[in-house]
Amino acid sequence: MTALVDTPTRPAAPAGPLTRPRTRQADRRRWQDGPTPASLADLAALTREVAAEVDAGRHGVEVDPVRRWSRRLHADDHLDVWLISWTTDQGAELHDHGGSLGALTVVRGALTEWRWSAGSDDDGTCPAEELHARGPGLRRRVLDPGRSVAFGLGHVHDVTNRALETAVSVHAYSPPLSAMSYYGVEAGVLRRTRSELVAPGQSPG
Repeated sequence: MTALVDTPTRPAAPAGPLTRPRTRQADRRRWQDGPTPASLADLAALTREVAAEVDAGRHGVEVDPVRRWSRRLHADDHLDVWLISWTTDQGAELHDHGGSLGALTVVRGALTEWRWSAGSDDDGTCPAEELHARGPGLRRRVLDPGRSVAFGLGHVHDVTNRALETAVSVHAYSPPLSAMSYYGVEAGVLRRTRSELVAPGQSPG
């Protein structure tokens, strides 16, 4: 497997479910995604790996009917990984991830994502389930079991469980979340309503 982080001056860590020893050959293209040695592809691949572990019963999942349940499965200076369960109508407010890249994989159930698009440039690449629209606005996509999506810098979205079945998902952020901003849409314009610091170990969203 490839690694998320180069640590040439430290002893190699013991192999484990979240240890991804990276090739010694540095891939400078990773830095194009954001301020982290992990790329969007790395994060998506990692969430798929951990999702398979969850599906195999290696990580316990709890359900809270009042608020989203979450557990941090891994944390270091470069990366944190979260396991989240969503009952019907539980969701996250329209938000970004500050200076962090992110990715998620749905383990079971389904999640609905509304993501902000600034214009028509990416409309031609929208999957069929997204709203057919031009210009600035929110685009919808349904994330079924096994579906992975990655979030670059500036990605603004909300995620909700609109189904009756409880949804379970794995999320990864690099660097670990430290700030998030929240948004509203008024007359077709995206407006930031507030920004908040995220304490280490605080559940995302």
